[in-house]
This record gives sequence, C-alpha cells and structure tokens, in this order.
Amino acid sequence: MNTPAAGPDTPALTLFCAFALKQAVEQTILPAYIAAGGHPVEAVYEPTFRLLTRIEAGARPDVMAGITGTLADLAASHIVTGLRPLARTGVGVAVPPDAPVPDISTVDAFASAVTSARSVAYSRSGPSGIYFAGLLERLGIAGEVKARATVVDSGPTAAALLDGRADLAIHQLSELILVPEATIVGPLPEDIQEYTDFSTALGAASLAAGGQELRAFLHGPEARTAYAANGLEAFSEKA
Repeated sequence: MNTPAAGPDTPALTLFCAFALKQAVEQTILPAYIAAGGHPVEAVYEPTFRLLTRIEAGARPDVMAGITGTLADLAASHIVTGLRPLARTGVGVAVPPDAPVPDISTVDAFASAVTSARSVAYSRSGPSGIYFAGLLERLGIAGEVKARATVVDSGPTAAALLDGRADLAIHQLSELILVPEATIVGPLPEDIQEYTDFSTALGAASLAAGGQELRAFLHGPEARTAYAANGLEAFSEKA
C-alpha cells in the first residue's frame, strides 16, 4: 500500500473510532499506518453514540469508524461520505479468571447460566446491553436477572468480573477482549446471537490529506488480521 510520507509539520488527521474497534486500531493498525509514513492521527475512541454526540456538538472527523446504521444516517445528512463495510462482532460471555466455565451452547443452557449467576454485568447504553436487556424479556427471565444485575455505564463490562461486582459479563466479543484477565466463554448461541456491523466513512467536509490512505489501512490485510485477533469478523471487500 503506497502511503505518502508525512513531514514534521504535517497536521494530524482526526479519527473517530468506535470503542469496540479500539484494540485492533490502537495497537496494530495505527502503528502500521504511521510506520508506513502516514500522517499523525488524533484518535478518539468512544461508543458510537458518544461519537455522534460530539458530531452533534460540531465536531467533524476526517475519518470515522462506527456502527453502520449511525454512519448511514450521518451520510444522509452529508456529514460523512463513502460508507465502506468494515467488520462485525457478536455478543459474548465472560467469567472471572479461574472461575468454572458455564455451558452456553444452547439457549436453555445460556438462560440457566444467566439465572444461576450471582450478578450479571452488562452495558447500560451500548448495543450489546440494549440487546441483552431485550433478550432477557423474551426469555422470560428479566425480573430474576435484573434484580441483581451490575449495569455498567461505560467501559468494558468484564472489568466488573475482576473487582467482584459480577460473576458473569455480557458484552460484544471485541470489548470482552479488552479485559485479558477475564475468561471468555464464547459467543451467544447462534439462535439468539446479535451482530453489530461497523463501517468506515470519510468526513464530507474534510480537506485533510491522508484521509483516504488512513481509511485504506483500516481495511488492509494487517487490519483484517488484527480484527480477527480481537473478536471481530472483517467483511469481504465484495460486501
């Protein structure tokens, strides 16, 4: 991939990146981009809905990687342009280090694990938490689980496994990985799995050089390997 070399006075690109993509982007993709002579990057890692709040307040990133539906809405408002499917991640389950690993291979087994837990940690406002709250209702176990749940306002829910607040955590797989001490049991059974799709886009008003190259790195071969190592499934370039 040909990346124009950046000079010492090259202005930084602004990247808004969904928190679920953070580990792959921050640890692998951006270092590779910079090493290839890319522009400096000021990256903001937050859940997509919080990135949207920044945009509503007037922020205009050069490149954005976030939930596809949100980016589509921004494209319709001419704030970003050129949506390109990136990757997806499913919802998974984690337990504290050295804890017994519950059976979640079927819907009934998953429901049993959730109702047997002392406390289940899940996100208050992220896509996985919103989905899980609705799933509890559909499974008929909402009252039982929510009565002793640990609802996390921000950050990885698996952190609640390390300080004793919970003994089961529900989150997107790419966010469970952010707490390496926790043990990831696996994804939800496919019958009740929920995937979140991510895409990239360019800032419609951005004139910054290097935005196309940075976005290309987010879709490149090193990036695809990084996504796979961090609980994400990269989409085919034909998607």
